[in-house]
Amino acid sequence: MPTFQSDGLNLAYEVFGQGKPVLCIHGFASSGKVNWIDTGWVETLTDAGYQAIVLDNRGHGLSDKPHDPDAYYPSDMARDAVALLDHLGIERAAVLGYSMGARIAAFMAFEHEERVACVIFGGMGMNLINGLSDGNDIIAGLRAPSLEELTHPTARQFRIFADHTKSDREALAACMETSRQPMARADVRRINVPLLVAVGEADEMAGSPEPLAELIPGAIAYVIPKRDHMRATGDKAFKAAALDFLGKALP
Repeated sequence: MPTFQSDGLNLAYEVFGQGKPVLCIHGFASSGKVNWIDTGWVETLTDAGYQAIVLDNRGHGLSDKPHDPDAYYPSDMARDAVALLDHLGIERAAVLGYSMGARIAAFMAFEHEERVACVIFGGMGMNLINGLSDGNDIIAGLRAPSLEELTHPTARQFRIFADHTKSDREALAACMETSRQPMARADVRRINVPLLVAVGEADEMAGSPEPLAELIPGAIAYVIPKRDHMRATGDKAFKAAALDFLGKALP
């Protein structure tokens, strides 16, 4: 994968297809490949005539992995996304984020509105404001000597996922400490780009999509039928809703 520099870190990315750019920002403990390529999102976007830009967030995938929690605030990772657009010479892009990637996309839309044509929050509802209640359990699970010691279901789920993706678990623990920073309700209200909030019907991690969408003028809420947080990522109905939104939101 090619790389670019942001805040002194080497970050990996890939670009697929031609057309209006869609910057895809993956979730916690995932990577561009796992979140967007393996789930068929890149194929879906390029088949629809878009250019898919896939980023490995700091601490993930093939990007640098600092162990300092101060490196992982959402604003810092939002700046990484802007730096990638600068690197590629792209003035504005649609932004598609999932879970932690949606939180990063929210900070990007608020702090760098001029670079965001429209935004999709996948797997992120009211917990953008309320925060993640079991983050400390996830951190403990990542740092535990073995999976067998873990009983907390979410901690086990993320430990298994991190081991499956062969992640740097200490980098992920540092990331979890600060990347879950809530966004102020007043700042959420000031997001001023076309927005789709899509959350799985059985997603207990994201928070409800409807109350979040109600805070943002013109935002649309979409419930992904019969999906939890993990299984909603590559869902066909989610992809269809996203393509419909992009078709209407992009000039």
